[in-house]
Amino acid sequence: MFSLRQYIEEQATKGLTIFDIDETMFKTKAKVKVIKNGETIKSLTNQEFNKYKLKSGEKFDFGEFRSAEVFYKTSTPIGKMIGKVKAILRNATKRGSRVIIVTARPNFDNRDLFLKTFREQGIDIDKIYIERAGNLGSGPAADNKKVIFKKYLDQNIYARMRLFDDDMKNLKMFLGLKKEYPDVNFEAFLANPDGRVRKVN
Repeated sequence: MFSLRQYIEEQATKGLTIFDIDETMFKTKAKVKVIKNGETIKSLTNQEFNKYKLKSGEKFDFGEFRSAEVFYKTSTPIGKMIGKVKAILRNATKRGSRVIIVTARPNFDNRDLFLKTFREQGIDIDKIYIERAGNLGSGPAADNKKVIFKKYLDQNIYARMRLFDDDMKNLKMFLGLKKEYPDVNFEAFLANPDGRVRKVN
């Protein structure tokens, strides 16, 4: 019979690994437009978007970031990171842990074409849930991602959580959650353009 102690011990070994997409798994070319008075005044790359603060009268247009066709046709896989995703997913499946993707993007306009981009890299994307932080509003990406991270932390399932992301703001915010969740082991890794990672403390 499966005892309560065995259940608690098994739960304590479970981990959640989180990957970003843009400039972490893929080099992408979609841009976020900054609109003011109905006109496009700037086009931001993913990294520029991470740092941009809207000024009075401005709003973001995520049209290209919603386009599955743009993502599929222009994204370049970052080989080392794709390999890491596949290896971690295989290991997580065996141990009862989980892998998810948390992107700053909102919903794509063609789900199947979007997922095809991952399948063509040999990623078993049906085993990875993709959280789209862009659906939570036009606020800073780090704030939206924080809402999602806390959703998983509040499930009290995972003893370990690790994040791979190219944006230091997201990583620092993630590590800052340790104060709220002292029983969880947090690990953050800064993703470099060549697929190498550096642990952030």
